[in-house]
Amino acid sequence: MTVFDAILLGLIQGLTEFIPISSTAHLTLAGKLLGLINSHNLAAWTEFIAVMQLGTLAAVVIYFSQDFVAISKGLASDLRGRLSGNATTGLPGQARMGWYVLFGTIPVALVGLLFNREIHGWFTKSTPVIIASLIGLAGLLWIAERVARHIRTFEDVTLKDALLIGFAQACALVPGSSRSGTTITAGLFLNFTRESAARFSFLLSIPAVLASGLHEMAHLDGDVALLGYGNLVIATLVAGISGYASIAWLIKYLSRNSAMLFVWYRFALGFLLIVLLWFGYIQP
Repeated sequence: MTVFDAILLGLIQGLTEFIPISSTAHLTLAGKLLGLINSHNLAAWTEFIAVMQLGTLAAVVIYFSQDFVAISKGLASDLRGRLSGNATTGLPGQARMGWYVLFGTIPVALVGLLFNREIHGWFTKSTPVIIASLIGLAGLLWIAERVARHIRTFEDVTLKDALLIGFAQACALVPGSSRSGTTITAGLFLNFTRESAARFSFLLSIPAVLASGLHEMAHLDGDVALLGYGNLVIATLVAGISGYASIAWLIKYLSRNSAMLFVWYRFALGFLLIVLLWFGYIQP
């Protein structure tokens, strides 16, 4: 991997992590076209991508810093009250939202642990799987846009909503699905406004991405040296900067427009990959 490759991967990660078009699909496609993915470095590639996501995690925390600080303070205050036996009835909104984010993270944590070997193996780099996920989620997002009433806001999130959106986030472990794609789609099916669905989606991603990134950092070994530690730092920094811009753009876009642009993009990319795979321009 060259420095140019690292910068390109960081840009792809940052620009596609939050837009519902699948960062994994784009990174895997780029990695294959650049010759960076092979049967000997699958674990290293997974580690590289997971750690690089810490850059986009920083972008979420910075962009939603007011929400993040308020929710963290509310959750910490509630925990202190419970531990001291002074818990109040009727949780304040920010504390309640903190618990919802934590409970909503349970599904992806369980699935990640149960299918850890598959996540680090060839399944998550499989072009046919990515194609199926791109097209399948495009269809679901199209249906969600058709049936959603867009009448609920961020403040209307319940524990049931958090768990359902959390299960949708777990589905994003299938490559090509997109974390924001599955969670925003679930939010639309639950009749949230597009902006509110995106806002909860991004906040829900914080614990999962943090845990995944730190886990991979703790288990970095000689394999990741195949791609370069310096390249990993560069890619992570670029991902953070471009990720912040991506969040700002998407929130503004969804406040005024539907998600159909991403539906058609996913369909187009999926069928393009079918053509490229058919003629042997990319490997399965």
